[in-house]
Amino acid sequence: MIEEMLPIPMGYKLLIAIPKLDDKFENTVIVRPDHLLKKEETATIVGLVLKMGSLAYRDQEKFPDGPWCKEGDFILMRAYSGTRFKVANKEAEQEFRLINDDMVEAIVTEPRVITRA
Repeated sequence: MIEEMLPIPMGYKLLIAIPKLDDKFENTVIVRPDHLLKKEETATIVGLVLKMGSLAYRDQEKFPDGPWCKEGDFILMRAYSGTRFKVANKEAEQEFRLINDDMVEAIVTEPRVITRA
């Protein structure tokens, strides 16, 4: 399972899973070319917080109101942010990012309706 192969975020880093994109455009039978899927996945702005480093959101001066998100939240972040990497095994391949705790820009309640402009 991919979960067993995931790195553990250190310090103030968050481990973010990038949602898989549909290979077809919404409400059509038109298939997205592989290069377009790759480009959209790389530039995505929505992710799922999987794990948090031990120092994430501990700085009281920087985060006086507490954490901006928690594990299990979908978040909005800047396109191309963080350290991008993929984890693959025989069953699947998944893209992830390691971002700083202060790179979270918003919590997303419905990630499927958010797209990059």
